[in-house]
Amino acid sequence: MNITRWEPFREVEEMFRQYSPFFGRAMRRNANDGDWTPVADITETDKEYVIKAELPEVKKEDVKITLENGVITLSGERRQQKEEKGENEIRIESYYGTFSRSFSLPENVDPKSVRAESKDGVVRIRIPKMPTATAKAVAIEVK
Repeated sequence: MNITRWEPFREVEEMFRQYSPFFGRAMRRNANDGDWTPVADITETDKEYVIKAELPEVKKEDVKITLENGVITLSGERRQQKEEKGENEIRIESYYGTFSRSFSLPENVDPKSVRAESKDGVVRIRIPKMPTATAKAVAIEVK
């Protein structure tokens, strides 16, 4: 049995996300100043699970992925680069600072074959499924 972290505002966030993408994005900032949570999509095929996380302007060297006790964690930092070109910043809506996102994995995954790739600001984590033994029906004779 996997233990899942309880997040008390998850249902409220989901409600806002359904009604407006603006609210969904606004709630991605954590309570600690400077922390943010990247958005992610999770898909499943017959052979694997795929976690696709949006990490714009984050270098792959600044991303850390760990797998421990059935929980995969994506963490790192998005650094703000100051460019002095005589431009005044009117409004900054991008998130900067550290980030972390964890996902509980089902028991049918192969932890030794997990791989990740980063391209165009998107990190894809591929988590292969373990081959399942197919159950064969056995006829039992009644005596």
